[in-house]
Amino acid sequence: MFDNLSDKLQRVFKNLRGEGKLSAENMEVALKEIRLALLEADVHFKVAKQFIEAVKEKAMGQEVLTALSPAQQVVKIVRDEMVKMLGQHQARLRTANEPPSVYMIVGLQGSGKTTSTGKLARWLSKNGHSPIMVSVDVYRPAARKQLSVLAHDLKLPIYEGAPEETKPAELARGARKEAVQTGRDVILVDTAGRLHIDDQLMTELTELKEQLNPVEILFVADAMTGQDAVKSADEFHKRLGITGVILTKMDGDARGGAALSIRAVTGQPLKFVGVGEKPDAFEPFHPDRVAQRILGMGDMLSLIEKVEETYGQKEQEEMQRKLIEDEFSLGDFRDQMKQLRKLGPLESILGMMPQLGPLKDLKNAKIDEKEITRLVAIVDSMTQRERNNHMIINGARRRRIAKGSGTSVQEVNNLLKQYAQMRKMMKSFTGGGFLGKRLGKLKLPMGFGS
Repeated sequence: MFDNLSDKLQRVFKNLRGEGKLSAENMEVALKEIRLALLEADVHFKVAKQFIEAVKEKAMGQEVLTALSPAQQVVKIVRDEMVKMLGQHQARLRTANEPPSVYMIVGLQGSGKTTSTGKLARWLSKNGHSPIMVSVDVYRPAARKQLSVLAHDLKLPIYEGAPEETKPAELARGARKEAVQTGRDVILVDTAGRLHIDDQLMTELTELKEQLNPVEILFVADAMTGQDAVKSADEFHKRLGITGVILTKMDGDARGGAALSIRAVTGQPLKFVGVGEKPDAFEPFHPDRVAQRILGMGDMLSLIEKVEETYGQKEQEEMQRKLIEDEFSLGDFRDQMKQLRKLGPLESILGMMPQLGPLKDLKNAKIDEKEITRLVAIVDSMTQRERNNHMIINGARRRRIAKGSGTSVQEVNNLLKQYAQMRKMMKSFTGGGFLGKRLGKLKLPMGFGS
């Protein structure tokens, strides 16, 4: 996500760093290029204009133009204004004074409402809550069936409704009664959608809102539709009063205009983003982390959180010990590759790494998932002694390993090279490395906010 915008902004900053000193003239050129980059990323034109005006006001000051590293000052200003545009702070979900809290999930048909309802229910259950889902789409039985299948796959409760409950409000009331009886603290109400906004849909949603008194009305928008998603969110907000947005298909949106515009246009925050089809491909939206990713600074906090979810504490400590004591073997390398699959699409993981120095081209790496299967086969064809000490793998051993794994000597050579690079990189992130020391001090708030 944001790849096109990120590339263009980094080129602008590179050109600024190439200048001997900053002047009003070369700053004007840079600001025009930043504005064009935002517009090409499908950012709303008013949002782009306001952003550039805010950056210009701060960047044209004498403090910046005469600074020892003016280009870095400009990067900081752009980052700060981008965080402000995205919402400044993470917008956490609200809770009712007395449970259960009701969350209405609204949006147009095909935006990913039902899938997002299931993903949000999973996220809530992983973060100390006990949600129950209900579909009140009485017009499309397939939609209710889809949520039922999702609930079964996720092993989470769903209120199916009694035969006599044929209206949205009746189903919602039944779900509330079920939640109270079973001690569920959140009710997720998956509402009906239309291909376009119409008065009948809005009337129904308004009535539901009056009866349910939800603490959250979350609008689900498809990031791939760009400014259409922003317009729909704005219209829903004017007529219904949404409290936040869930943006789906962010992994397929290389521009990111919707994510960058929604807060500024609607005044309502982005709360979650869908970044893939799997149930766990769903993340809280962090304005500061997203701004850092756009500017090529990476998103190490999100990467650390993913690792902490996937790896147990003992596994993390053991791996850190091996890296510090230089005991990270090819067998460990193989196991790490297997574990990487659990973190999600590898391109997404590499996109969280800082795009600087030796890692600057990492996000452009095209990773074939079959490559991991070949890698595992190569390491499995080695003896235990070879796995523990890669230095003994000479030409004859490489030919034997290649034959045993059904690969080529060149592929064996590539694996050994990758192993050496990963060993070096991981060691810099753990224990002795500068970044490792810094990351080790971070306390990651994983709780459900107020």
